Amino acid sequence: MKTSKEFSGVYHRSNCSWHTPYFVLFFKKENGYKVGFVASKKIGNAVQRNRAKRLLRAHFIENIDLLVSGSYVLVAKPGILEADFKKTSKAYLHALKKCAALK
Repeated sequence: MKTSKEFSGVYHRSNCSWHTPYFVLFFKKENGYKVGFVASKKIGNAVQRNRAKRLLRAHFIENIDLLVSGSYVLVAKPGILEADFKKTSKAYLHALKKCAALK
C-alpha cells in the first residue's frame, strides 16, 4: 500500500483489528495481498522506526503461506523494540488467529 486512501480504507472498513503489546493488526478480507507497515514518531528516531517496520515485515514474509488473501496494516507500538523476535512472532500468530486471517 502506498496512498493514505488505501490505508484509510483498511482502517475504517477492516473486518477485524487486534491489539498486542507490540503492534496493532488491521485485516480486511479481499482478493490478493496488500500490506502496509506503519511506525509513527512515537516509536523513536528514524533508525528505530525502520527497525520496527523491518521486524513486522519479517513476520509477514515468514508466514505469508499461512495467510488468507486480503489487506493487512500493521502499526508498530514502542514495545516492539524491547521484545525479542520469538515473542513478537508468537503475538503475530495469535493476532492472525483472532482475526481469522490464517488458512
